[in-house]
Amino acid sequence: MERLIYNDLLKWKHNTHRKPLILNGARQVGKTWILKEFGRREYEKTAYINCERADQIEEVFRDFDSSRMVTALSVLSGVDIIPEKTLVFLDEVQEYPRALTALKYFCEDAPQYHIVVAGSLLGISLHQGVSFPVGKVDMLNLYPMTLAEFVLAMGNRQAAEILHNGDMKTASSLNSFFIEMLRKYYYVGGMPAAVKEFAETRKPNEVRKIQKQILSDYRRDFSKHTSRSEAERIGMVWDAIPQQLAKENKKFKYSDVKQGSRANDFLASIQWLIDAGLIYKITRINKPARPLRFYEEPTVFKLYMNDVGLLGALMDVSAKEMLLGDNVFSEYKGALSEQYVLSQLITSEVPIHYYSTNDSQVEVDFIIQTESQIIPIEVKAEKNVHSKSLRVFIEKNPELKGVRLSMLPFEPQEWMDNIPLYGISKLIENFQ
Repeated sequence: MERLIYNDLLKWKHNTHRKPLILNGARQVGKTWILKEFGRREYEKTAYINCERADQIEEVFRDFDSSRMVTALSVLSGVDIIPEKTLVFLDEVQEYPRALTALKYFCEDAPQYHIVVAGSLLGISLHQGVSFPVGKVDMLNLYPMTLAEFVLAMGNRQAAEILHNGDMKTASSLNSFFIEMLRKYYYVGGMPAAVKEFAETRKPNEVRKIQKQILSDYRRDFSKHTSRSEAERIGMVWDAIPQQLAKENKKFKYSDVKQGSRANDFLASIQWLIDAGLIYKITRINKPARPLRFYEEPTVFKLYMNDVGLLGALMDVSAKEMLLGDNVFSEYKGALSEQYVLSQLITSEVPIHYYSTNDSQVEVDFIIQTESQIIPIEVKAEKNVHSKSLRVFIEKNPELKGVRLSMLPFEPQEWMDNIPLYGISKLIENFQ
């Protein structure tokens, strides 16, 4: 399956100021596959070492002599490491943190070697005192597959290009097709194993088994990398997210996780899930002005999962509900649509917040800050888009132009552009 990050990997390879590359991302988003595929296509050989399974990994990094480390990696992988021609790939690097520290010395003393590392819980490791090679590495983040990548995996290259290019005129003429693709994406989501299964078999029940296995693997990570009591708190936060998103007011409330609980009971648990790449924390702002971070209210936020398909699986939404009829777009108070939108926006890596008044009379689902503008975004999960929030918000901030993502076709207006939910790439295109 093709991933859009491949072009970023090519840019890294050909960058004259290239440094060792860290590919970060949650477990099961496809880091190992894309880097192996990159090595297969772009290099003569790949020297692959799994730090979790390599018996003699300690010997490789017993000191940081770059020449000796290259020789040791060559012996361990069974591949001659030749500058410019061999990709050195250290996988599951969080299992042996000294490998991260070694990247500094590869950068300084052996820049001729092409070295990439990947890890599922690097964010966790970096909060546990690991010496990070600041300024000595390049970094990329890999997320679950976007809608455009999903459409491509379904064998519809031209349609994927239409979405990726934000060609709303052509997309509008294929409205029914893209709505059908969006419905399937809501169910399957963007985890590569689930997408691959659906592309090959079109069997929703098999997809759901894979999603449940991923959720189970995530839960095992809670126990593997934390204490028993902390794992329980992490699990409570994780299980509470669908319930919170299904509410009209999606603001995260600690008391909904456990009655009588306070922030201090779950702050560390939330941060663990964020560091693991499993959830995103979207903080409220009280003023839409640059930089948005200045106007954050740190104690008021919403939590989203990393994938809409996994959210549906955690909610136990059936294949019938998701794949037949239009109710998937309107049920669950728009939780799935907001989750979908957030999971697409997050790949742009621009600051994302939301806005609401204390009485919840006016709420804007997402506020985006790009280099040149601030964009308020309203998400509507159906064709009924009657809501005063975005209009009131723009009337109070007339220097801004809003965006509504809904099931209606593309329609630019003076104060707001309506973009169909499947056309979110058109919005992201404006971030550049």
